[in-house]
Amino acid sequence: MIAASIRAKILVFDSGLGGLTVLRALMKQRPDADFVYAADDLGFPYGPRPEAEVVALVTRAMERLIAADKPDCIVIACNTASTLVLPHLRAKWPIPFVGTVPAIKPAAEFSSTRLISILATPGTVSRDYTRKLVEKFARHCDVTLVGAKKLAPLAEAFMHGEQLDDNEIAAEIAPCFVADGARKTDCVVLACTHYPLLCEKFVRLAPWPVHWIDPAPAIARRADHVLRDKFPAGRGGGGFTFRYTSGAAPGEKLLAALNAFLPARPIETGADMRAEASAPAK
Repeated sequence: MIAASIRAKILVFDSGLGGLTVLRALMKQRPDADFVYAADDLGFPYGPRPEAEVVALVTRAMERLIAADKPDCIVIACNTASTLVLPHLRAKWPIPFVGTVPAIKPAAEFSSTRLISILATPGTVSRDYTRKLVEKFARHCDVTLVGAKKLAPLAEAFMHGEQLDDNEIAAEIAPCFVADGARKTDCVVLACTHYPLLCEKFVRLAPWPVHWIDPAPAIARRADHVLRDKFPAGRGGGGFTFRYTSGAAPGEKLLAALNAFLPARPIETGADMRAEASAPAK
């Protein structure tokens, strides 16, 4: 008798819907896996919150999600949470955690003009962690840090079916485009997982063509590497559960966007977690 193969269960966590860009890459990398996507609508957005509050919010959410889903690997598909909370999570649970890092190194290696921009949230731009990455990997480049205040909420609105103002998006990305004599910016790092949700609009509205560097494929490869020894890649057929940490159900427009954005598979909306969600973060 041949034993049935055991599918890996991967939990993808973000403050909102930006981590769907990472989830899409993961589904392509591991179509055999079961996925749970958890959007922390109780905490969104993390950027303006004090660091201690973000640590408390994410840790509390992880306690509930790990108990409910028992994942084999957890992907923190959020730059802010990865920077602030990953050390705490790894110390508390033996589960493999994969974080998100701004793709500064590949952008610096790929750029031919040595003019690159990092499009991030104001919080990510202000952190020493980001500046240390620039110093480590992009010292030979001229780097422009752009803290976009509106793009993450705009991406959330877009996934809920709202119409966006092109002028508003264009104004947010405009500081990324720098001309220095004959040189022009040729690479823009998308340093918030929300931003690839709007990448088609960025391409259309950009004043000149650039390479938009999305970290999602590299994150997916890392998660696959972490899982591969225990859970070798198999054929497709994995499940997918979407949930908000508040216990709210996704609306029809969001479900339609999920079906359009992600590789085809049935979507479950998960167990009602409102009772647990109502408990205050410690």
